Amino acid sequence: MGWIQELYATYEKCQGNENIEDSDELCPVGYSIQNAHIEITIGGKGNFINARLVQKADKPKTLIPVTESSSGRTSGEDPHPLCDSLQYCAQDYPEYGGIRSSYFNSYIEQLRKWAESEYSHPKVKAVYQYVKKGVVIKDLIERKLLALENEKLMIARKDDNTATEPPIMKLLTYDDKGQKDQGKVFIRWVVKSPVNNPGGETWTDPSLFEAWQKYLDSLDSKQGFCYASGTITTVAKNHPKKLRSGKDGAKIISSNDTNGYTYLGRFTTADQAIGLSSEITQKAHSALRWLIGRKQAYRSDDQVFVAWDTSGNEIPSPYADSREIVGDEDIKEYSGDVGQAFAIRLKNKIQGYQGNIKQANKIVVMGLDSAVPGRMAITFYRELRGSEFLARIERWHTRFSWPQCYGKDPKDPKKNIQFIGAPAPRDIAWAAFGKHVEGKNGRKFMNATVERILPCIVDETIIPMDIVRAAINKSCNRIGHKFWEWEKCLGIACALYKGTHFEEGYSMSLDEERITRDYLYGRLLAVADVIESTALAMAKENRDTNAARLMQRFSMRPYSTWKTIEECLDPYIKRIRSSYPGLWEGYKELLDYIEGVKFKPNDYTCNESLAGEYLLGYHSQRWWLKTHKRQNGQWVDKSIDKSNGDNSPSIEN
Repeated sequence: MGWIQELYATYEKCQGNENIEDSDELCPVGYSIQNAHIEITIGGKGNFINARLVQKADKPKTLIPVTESSSGRTSGEDPHPLCDSLQYCAQDYPEYGGIRSSYFNSYIEQLRKWAESEYSHPKVKAVYQYVKKGVVIKDLIERKLLALENEKLMIARKDDNTATEPPIMKLLTYDDKGQKDQGKVFIRWVVKSPVNNPGGETWTDPSLFEAWQKYLDSLDSKQGFCYASGTITTVAKNHPKKLRSGKDGAKIISSNDTNGYTYLGRFTTADQAIGLSSEITQKAHSALRWLIGRKQAYRSDDQVFVAWDTSGNEIPSPYADSREIVGDEDIKEYSGDVGQAFAIRLKNKIQGYQGNIKQANKIVVMGLDSAVPGRMAITFYRELRGSEFLARIERWHTRFSWPQCYGKDPKDPKKNIQFIGAPAPRDIAWAAFGKHVEGKNGRKFMNATVERILPCIVDETIIPMDIVRAAINKSCNRIGHKFWEWEKCLGIACALYKGTHFEEGYSMSLDEERITRDYLYGRLLAVADVIESTALAMAKENRDTNAARLMQRFSMRPYSTWKTIEECLDPYIKRIRSSYPGLWEGYKELLDYIEGVKFKPNDYTCNESLAGEYLLGYHSQRWWLKTHKRQNGQWVDKSIDKSNGDNSPSIEN
């Protein structure tokens, strides 16, 4: 029960903590969060005043009182005590053609008991007086808030070709039958007494919260052993849902199987399998719902990963890329050893977290997923000390760091997403498997791949080599992708190869001293690619280079393919030499130096396939050529020397 205990501890430490900005969103015991669609305003004696649609700007998330059974209801008749859908709180729902079962009788009976108890509240009495009149839908229709069709409540279906959708229908979502039914319209209450009182929201009234909790404590409860606290106390019969969203019907703890299949012959009742106090399960689930709703959670459909410090301190996300952790940066500012510059930025950021997260602090990483709508499983769970967690995050982003280029920024199309660092698990999955993890059909594969990568970060396990090989092979197929897609794949593939071979000490800058065959062949390919790109830019031609077209073949048969590429360079060499002889001398000098000086005997003529290391040489040499220019017979760094060079055309693709 470790996860329950840690979530409960998180609730106790964070609820009401003024240093945590959104701690007020942690639900009190006996309350839940629900998205409201319509807000009805009534007077203190139950007289109708007004009603309106609740738009996104009106903060539809509403704190509502719930019973133990209604907080976890998935189907059946379990009314909420005060705020609920029209199916429950509108007696005239069947009169207007409601297709769902009417649960008004159970709703009004439960509300009556609270309103007539010693723990009642003026707002509860006002709502009771109004709803028992049985005119809720009638009043809403008069305000034109509900949609009618042939004097009945409209039902919208996915296959309907309706030109304009009524406003209330836009707030609803399709159910599993592919239809929108206004019986699911959720009502929240505002009680104004006197009428000109500016307040009245039932979801913000502390005195109403207190009245409900006292009434809830007075109800019959079952005593039993709580596995989390180790005490005899009031145990929960049902456990909360709506953890990932207001529409989420899946539960982590559920035992509603009356035929006994859930217990598989081990137990005769659910109590024998697990027992949790009502307070602990509500607080723990409230904390989990709060954590998932914050920015620190990673979500992909039903899959959720959430990491948190049980004391409520901010922590670096284990499923984010380095750009999200270290911050935005301009990759063009770097010259020389970019790896050292990034390491300093990362260490400073981690030290900032260390100021708040002490060694004894506990960090929890938890993964959730559901195969069916009503059941949720914990797919990943780890508890780490604060210092250990931060050290692992730092090592991941250091070992797997590489210059990344993700193409245009969706938020600012004029800006490219470029940074130094490690890619996020979701981007690694995309770089490795491409279209297989895209779209609705590929999400399960995406989720499964992310689930395989996360332990590599949190537990420091070896990243699966099939993912690394897939990313490398995809990067070699340059012609099969858009240019920005290939650039992104290349950067991620280089990061994966560098990280899985970190003992080799690869530098993110061009390593002039490295004389391995694969690295040098990568450098040769980059020089050939840049020569042809430059010549094409001079002629204002927009097409792929021979190096790009033959990249995949080059990775399998480098020596024979290089001869083909080298022979194809002749016309481009002549074009550059005629206009920029100094630049051509620089390219020729590089080719001669790599081919004639750096290669070991017999390495150059070896035609065996290349390992992923050649991508490191290719990327580093290509980046070096982009950041250097030819001047006075020498290559100089553009970021250091601002004077004009040979005025050669840009080789940016």
